[in-house]
Amino acid sequence: MQKKGNKYGTHRVIEPKGVLPQPANKIDNNMDDIWDNEILIDVQTLNVDSASFTDIKTRAGGDHEKIKEIMFDIVAKQGKHRNPWTGSGGMLLGTVEKIGDALKGKINLKEGDKIATLVSLSLTPLRIDKIKEIREEIDQVDINGKAILFESGIYAKIPEDMPETLALSALDVAGAPAQTAKLCKPGDTVLIIGAGGKSGMLCCYEAKKRVGVTGKVIGMCHSQKSTERLQKLGFCDVVFAGNAHDPVGMMGKISELTNGEMADVTINNVNVPDTEMTSILCTKDTGIVYFFSMATNFTKAALGAEGVGSDVTMIVGNGYTRGHAEITLQLLRESKELRDIFTELYA
Repeated sequence: MQKKGNKYGTHRVIEPKGVLPQPANKIDNNMDDIWDNEILIDVQTLNVDSASFTDIKTRAGGDHEKIKEIMFDIVAKQGKHRNPWTGSGGMLLGTVEKIGDALKGKINLKEGDKIATLVSLSLTPLRIDKIKEIREEIDQVDINGKAILFESGIYAKIPEDMPETLALSALDVAGAPAQTAKLCKPGDTVLIIGAGGKSGMLCCYEAKKRVGVTGKVIGMCHSQKSTERLQKLGFCDVVFAGNAHDPVGMMGKISELTNGEMADVTINNVNVPDTEMTSILCTKDTGIVYFFSMATNFTKAALGAEGVGSDVTMIVGNGYTRGHAEITLQLLRESKELRDIFTELYA
């Protein structure tokens, strides 16, 4: 008889008691016995959050053996892969191994289905038995291991019309283009910071679709290489290489590109800290800043906006919005350019 579990997984919390699995310091990652409302997953690939993987890679000096040590240590101490320095996780690809008795027949899943979890690794019970391969250029790590998806956890079945790694790379950032679709309207000027990256390219495409011919999409990239790549894609009206750590300089650049009007919507996709003020200063007072980046310090953002007298509306980058998986996979289906570049870079 399987034990009855809590919908949100609080039965797995070891300490401190009374909190949810995400903020918990340690959760139970014993995979021998699952609770009645859990799904046991045989894990194939971890898609580590970009801010988290960049941080781990930096701490390891790029040494793959040290990256492995850090990852094993994180899971050994916490029972999950929540980066202790960035607080972020990622998501995973795996095969459904077992479904708890309380969920059987109630969910659209069966044992043997290949799925990507759409909840963070920062709350997912995880056991890593072996790290087989590190693909640092796309933040993916192939492992032998097991994970638990709680009753409240969301997931996407891997589609049959595209490679697994392609679907995984897009689903990892599905919240960004789906939120972009909600925030952008015809005629808006949209600034996308970190526009040449994975989430950035999806956001650029979606933003242009939403703002139409009367709107404007500006893509700020980090490197010359990503700038040229985004220019070739043709999703943006303007693309330039800029330094997101230079708020005053970038404010001047956006002022020049918008005739002093600034952006109606700014979407921050970067994976490094201290870009809050660039996002705020480049956005008009009545505008919206969407911080998709998990490297965002929301105290800095709030106090920074107050300090410059900006009444901008700031939105926390919730990686989930209704229908985000379907929306994002559909972008890869409808844009050959997007699918080709994602296949080249991530699949």
